[in-house]
Amino acid sequence: MTTELPSIPAGTPEAGLYIVATPIGNLGDMTLRAIAVLRAAGVVACEDTRVTGKLLKHFGIKARLQRLDDHAPPEVRARVIETARHEVVALVSDAGTPVISDPGYRLVREARAAGVTVTSVPGACAAISALAMAGLPSDRFLFAGFLPVKDKARSDTLAALAGVEATLVFYETAPRLEKSLRAIADLWPIREVAVARELTKLHEECRTGTAAALADHYSAHPPKGEIVLVVGPPAADETPEADPDALLRAALADAGPGKAAGQVAKATGLDRGTLYARALELKGE
Repeated sequence: MTTELPSIPAGTPEAGLYIVATPIGNLGDMTLRAIAVLRAAGVVACEDTRVTGKLLKHFGIKARLQRLDDHAPPEVRARVIETARHEVVALVSDAGTPVISDPGYRLVREARAAGVTVTSVPGACAAISALAMAGLPSDRFLFAGFLPVKDKARSDTLAALAGVEATLVFYETAPRLEKSLRAIADLWPIREVAVARELTKLHEECRTGTAAALADHYSAHPPKGEIVLVVGPPAADETPEADPDALLRAALADAGPGKAAGQVAKATGLDRGTLYARALELKGE
């Protein structure tokens, strides 16, 4: 028995601003509703007209493209909003769900303030896909966007999130992945971490372990592609009252006594020299 696929929704959508999710890699993830809205759109607001142009061409869609990125002046957003009063306007990003870690939220905020109808057309999202694959607690999570580029700012950002009782989700670039993993390892040596890379694409992978072990892996095997970092929530033994031996044993699984002592000292505030002496003892057991 053959099951027929549902047809693309009939009829022309009403005027307004439509936030349209597009594939993050696999073009098969384009939804039928997204295709229908893009076909009806008088204007498609996008980050890069070349990227969006290729996507529309693949699906045989012709539309007027309006570049709308971080550098777009307010008057461009005003024109797009005015158009949305009487036409269908679609907002897309280069990949995935618009407004998630990109500047599209300004357009949405101003459109709502102007009384323009705003509609979400859901679909692919790298953060959600990575969270689903990671095997980490997902009943409570915090999406924190991209980690800062500079070392101190990155460490400060992570430290500020240390007490958040939720799984943390970050976007990261391949050249900065190892540094971010090292920073996570320094602060949270025993938390489980997942690196989701090239999601929905040919070389998709989701690798889990401690941040130190993952940093060592990607140091030896430099990654490519778009990356999502998922960090498990804090455990009870992450607090200064935790058993130092348990923390040291966990850290020693991926590091030598000196480095393990440093990681536990930073995470707990305990004396590094005392921890180093105990790490040597544990190593010799």
